[in-house]
Amino acid sequence: MSLRRKLLLVALCTLALPIAGWLYVRQMETLLREGQAQALLASANAVARSLVVTGALPPVSASNWYVESSAQPITVDGYGDDWAPLTPWSQSLGSHGKLLLAGDEDWLYLYADVRDTRRTRADADDANALAADHLILALGNANGQRRYLVASAAPGALAARPLDPPVDGLPEMIPAQWQEDGSGYRVELRLPRSLALRRLGVGIYDATAGGDRMAADTRPLLDYSDKLSGELAQLVPDQVQARVLAPQGWLLGRSGRLNTLPGSDGQPGWFAALVYRSLLANRLEDANLWAQDVPRLDSGEVRRAAGGQPATVWRSGEERGSVVLAAAVPIERAGKVDGVLLLEQPSRTVPLLANRALLGLLLTSFGVLLVAGGILLWFATRLSLRLGRLRNAAERAQFNDGRLDGLFDSGKFPMTDAPDEIGDLARSFERLFEVVGSYTDYLRTLASKLSHELNTPLAIVKSSLDNLEHALQAQDRLPADAQPYLARARDGVARLGALVRAMSESSRMERSITAAEPEDVDLREVVRGCAEAYRPLIGTRRLACELPTGAINLHCAPELIAQALDKLLDNALSFTPPDGWLRLSLAATPDGAEIELANQGPPLPAAMQGRLFDSLVSLRDKATPGDAPHLGLGLYVVRLVAERHGGVASARNLDDGSGVAFSLRLHGMPRPRL
Repeated sequence: MSLRRKLLLVALCTLALPIAGWLYVRQMETLLREGQAQALLASANAVARSLVVTGALPPVSASNWYVESSAQPITVDGYGDDWAPLTPWSQSLGSHGKLLLAGDEDWLYLYADVRDTRRTRADADDANALAADHLILALGNANGQRRYLVASAAPGALAARPLDPPVDGLPEMIPAQWQEDGSGYRVELRLPRSLALRRLGVGIYDATAGGDRMAADTRPLLDYSDKLSGELAQLVPDQVQARVLAPQGWLLGRSGRLNTLPGSDGQPGWFAALVYRSLLANRLEDANLWAQDVPRLDSGEVRRAAGGQPATVWRSGEERGSVVLAAAVPIERAGKVDGVLLLEQPSRTVPLLANRALLGLLLTSFGVLLVAGGILLWFATRLSLRLGRLRNAAERAQFNDGRLDGLFDSGKFPMTDAPDEIGDLARSFERLFEVVGSYTDYLRTLASKLSHELNTPLAIVKSSLDNLEHALQAQDRLPADAQPYLARARDGVARLGALVRAMSESSRMERSITAAEPEDVDLREVVRGCAEAYRPLIGTRRLACELPTGAINLHCAPELIAQALDKLLDNALSFTPPDGWLRLSLAATPDGAEIELANQGPPLPAAMQGRLFDSLVSLRDKATPGDAPHLGLGLYVVRLVAERHGGVASARNLDDGSGVAFSLRLHGMPRPRL
């Protein structure tokens, strides 16, 4: 991984700042919501105690019949069309049907829907009416209670017949409507509000199932109280909707409206609302849609408060970006829950403040992140460039043979004057290359020095051997068994002299390569001439010459190229079997030309492929007596020729494993400037 990527990862650690800020804003939003919930819950408890003290809420029994408010008069015809808006809040009559009660300023309406598929019909005046299917209607006021029989042998209008003695304030006859179909029958009637009813009972008798013919489920009546609503309006804080509910959830009074419309701060967009709900809000329930004007609430907080436990809940408002806090507390009297007080407060402050805090935090954090990332990226880029310059200078400081580059010789190794650690590293490299360069110069001149110093001792030894041999032969004192030793000494002196001459030749070769003058030539002719000259020298081996069709002009020293090819051929002949093949090819490259000599033979050892073109390195068998010593200078000369022409020399094994290929990639020698 590069240095810039590592520093980029370090810069990404600054992401901990916005994450920590986000957690902080989330915690603050939670604390703010908890504080607001506790304040609303305290207000609800205070209002609930005030309602008990003032007696605004009358005692409520465990079971009641609730009278819903009707927005318009209901036509008493026995059909349920007018009751459709109130049907979702019907009250159960056990397994036989359901009951709907509604009222306006003048009338109390009753609608009973009875399920009965096997009918036994009789009119209320019939003597067997109590044995047929019928309803028992019980009405109660301050003076007492009276029951009525509601039965009919056919659909249409009927009159409910009283079953009990008269009671002051209760009617003698009650007109009603009876309609039926295959699923059962329906009874609809209305009673004047002037009766001041306190209790109502409804009983269903099914002749098929049997049971008590005179029984009626009598319960107190509950309805919406304007008096309670007025008392509530004086106690509830501003901008808070309050509702007093019976333990069963029926609405007894209310004050205020839940306003979730945009305020002066405006309405947040969909993205801000999404950010708040996704990143900040905790335990935010879905909006309680269409629950503003319902006669009964059955939410979780109301059920918990009806059980005696205060509860708060946060839910989304009906308008986008708004939230609603609901607090429900029980209204208790003498240890008994008489009702539930539900306070609901809309809020845009919490989401807006949280969104603004989060937005400001994110902008600040990302700004700091961008600045820190930019600084680190600039620092990493500058550091990478400096290290890259140092690496490139170190790679260019020496040639492959250990000689120092001219740039280093001129004392321009980069960044040696820098005061930081990279400057120390550059100065260390400079001192290292000075030592290596001095030692390399010593090794390069060692051969010429040795050849010069060894010439005189070799001459003395050779002349001494000659004089010794002549003296012994003149005196006829040279034993026959001493002649092999004398011959071996002469052979050793000859081999040592060959080594000295080869080292001298290597030094002269380097100087001649450096002093060679370039010219513009066609490499095809140079390679073709060399190939023709090699054919008589290779014996029974086969030589193929592959040349391009067009001319390849290059500014070079042709005699040096021919000399390099001679060295390559001499090396190839050493490893090619007598019946093997050789292939000499020339190809143009985008920046010069490439000459390749391939031969059949053993592959190159993997450990030697990078050292073949070094000085004094040879793969030939050196144990054969009588052969001329191989100093490994041939391929070294090839490399010098390639570098003199701005190129490289390389060797590789052929893909099919049949042999090796040596190539010269030449770019041309530089032209002199005028």
